[in-house]
Amino acid sequence: MNIILLGPPGAGKGTQASHLEATRGMIQLSTGDMLRAAVKSGSPVGLQAKAVMEAGELVSDAIVSGIIDEKLASLDPAQGVIFDGYPRTAAQAEQLDTILEGRGRTLDKVIELEVDEDKLVARIVGRYTCAVCGAGYHDHFKQPKVAETCDVCGSHDFKRRPDDNEDTVRTRMAEYRAKTEPIIPIYQARGLLARVDGMGEIGAVTHAIEAILDAA
Repeated sequence: MNIILLGPPGAGKGTQASHLEATRGMIQLSTGDMLRAAVKSGSPVGLQAKAVMEAGELVSDAIVSGIIDEKLASLDPAQGVIFDGYPRTAAQAEQLDTILEGRGRTLDKVIELEVDEDKLVARIVGRYTCAVCGAGYHDHFKQPKVAETCDVCGSHDFKRRPDDNEDTVRTRMAEYRAKTEPIIPIYQARGLLARVDGMGEIGAVTHAIEAILDAA
């Protein structure tokens, strides 16, 4: 299957995509990760992206879509994919249709993770990771079993993303509403949209997504 996970930053798209990779053998296509990988690889699209980023400008829809197309070209056509963080705009949604058609793929489902903004802010602002192994923690929901000691590797070094603060999160939410939410009716009109309460327990969200995919 080829699916899109929609939702603002921090809604849990990455967590759910990782689960689907593990249980269904799908491939997560995260635009942020793919952009960094393309730049590092020195591919034609990666070089375009590098030049734009070094100039301090935003990477265009065309470049992001080019990176998606480049990645799909490297995969087995039978390999299901999860689009995470893409499409972000109506232009990207249109470009995705063209890319999928060109690669002989169809879009099977679009799942929107619905969130409460205030609760989402609290979720994001409180998160941090082990600086050594990357294990994730939270000030309120998931602290290490032993204070200041990573459960996984035993490290005492932790870090927080500099953009995990309330002002930045609310700005990203506003950008999501302005640029990405308008594409939701497009997929709803095509009968592809399903909604899941993204504020539930991780397991409950996973179960809801699994049920949607099984039904599809």
